[in-house]
Amino acid sequence: MLCSRLTNAHIVTMDPDRPTARDMGIWRGRIVGLDEAVTALPAREVIDLQGATVLPGFIDSHVHLAWAGLGQLARSVTSCERVEDVLAVVAEAVSGTDGPGDWVDVMGYDQRALGRHVTSAELDTVARGRKVFLLHASGHGCVVSSAVLDLLPADVPHHDGFLAERAMERARKLRLPFAQTEIADAVERAARTCLGAGVTAVAEAGIGGGLLGHSPVELGAYQLLRDQGRLPLRVQLMAAGDTLRPLAAHRDDGLPRSLDLGMRTGFGDEWLSLGALKIYTDGGMMARTAALTAPYAGTDNTGELQDDPEILTRLIVDGHLSGWQLAVHAIGDRAADLALDALERAQRLRPRSDARHRIEHAGLIRPDQLPRMARLGVSAVVQPTFLYSFGDDYARVMGAGRADWLYRGRAFLEHGVPLVGSSDLPVTDGAPLRAVQFMVERASASGRTVGADEAVTVEEALRAYTVAGAYACRWEDGAGSLTPGKRADFVVLGDDPRRVPPSRISGIEVVATFVDGTEATKAGKL
Repeated sequence: MLCSRLTNAHIVTMDPDRPTARDMGIWRGRIVGLDEAVTALPAREVIDLQGATVLPGFIDSHVHLAWAGLGQLARSVTSCERVEDVLAVVAEAVSGTDGPGDWVDVMGYDQRALGRHVTSAELDTVARGRKVFLLHASGHGCVVSSAVLDLLPADVPHHDGFLAERAMERARKLRLPFAQTEIADAVERAARTCLGAGVTAVAEAGIGGGLLGHSPVELGAYQLLRDQGRLPLRVQLMAAGDTLRPLAAHRDDGLPRSLDLGMRTGFGDEWLSLGALKIYTDGGMMARTAALTAPYAGTDNTGELQDDPEILTRLIVDGHLSGWQLAVHAIGDRAADLALDALERAQRLRPRSDARHRIEHAGLIRPDQLPRMARLGVSAVVQPTFLYSFGDDYARVMGAGRADWLYRGRAFLEHGVPLVGSSDLPVTDGAPLRAVQFMVERASASGRTVGADEAVTVEEALRAYTVAGAYACRWEDGAGSLTPGKRADFVVLGDDPRRVPPSRISGIEVVATFVDGTEATKAGKL
């Protein structure tokens, strides 16, 4: 007997061998058949969807769940457009602390909305001796009060209290790590938000260290959720690159650096597993720290690399030699050059035909870099909603000659580079349908077209959030399409994104999200 059977549904399987169906049978969390294979079988529950559209559960291949969940409860200056308004929010946050020396976290800071950066001197006027940490919305910088600057070594660079990249990381390390229970609660909150958008699986982009790690034992927070039955979707964890260290392994193992016990990509199960090794090579375009070969328009700033190029290259090569899949953060084209050079060196030293390395963001890719990505077999894990939210700004700072290269779509597909969709939640909206609409229209929130030639079809955009996401995360045997034998992870939509005008795609209702054949978005669960 089936556990459940969907009937009277418009099922879009994303499987070219069987593109559509009306009925789907589920047994113990797996799809066992479609249409005539299951229609006559008895089932404990028959779900009449009355013509609703069913798609494979969306896969968000690059998120930050802990950061997103913590941000849901933190003070935020996202809506502030004046320095005075930012300081008022900080003052309110300070008023809720016990006394001097306390840390005060405020999120959502973006100097672009203000016209300039807030300074540490301005924070000091409302900080009352607290250690204020005003996190940039990109995650690539912060502004801190003098109480924080006084604790940093004199050689840590800053501009009137603005700390970028590694300098911000030094400030973060002054603090005690978050407790595993606090991280777990934050992850659960953010994961349920993802479910509400139709997402059934995510790749958490960097735990345990790096710019956005929250604890050296961060993995334990996810395991705690799993043990308590509170992990509501499937999670693949990327270990931060700086968690690798030399170990006294046998020389024949060929492991220049490793996690303790030799764990690497693939460890875990279908609910919680280790994915790629996350390596940062540059910063972010919002903070103007993405590494470019030519300056941001109207400036002499070309961004910055996270470290000396040879040090970054050695980490990429060591990660490859140690058997990891790599997720190399490279937003600017200069950073992409470094990443591709390092991956090429790594493959020469030890060829791995199915390494499935990834370039995270691939925000500005020159035409000459496209065939190199294809030859190396790397995926482009892009965030289309960046251009919906920030496209006007990005196009302006790139200038007319480069704006069409931003967060490409069509060019990747034409060169045979897997196009993988993601959100970078909480930097932007985590709704896949919003991203799908942008990928088709290439229109920012203001209506400005950014890179019209990079538009893809609705089918191709959906594939980026299903089939291609499963491939990038090595989940293709169990996810990405509604094929018998795969996991029963799917989303029920109020309409078919392929059948409505593109301008309506983001407004399609997410009726329900199912994980393991069970509805995960029932009333009270979100």
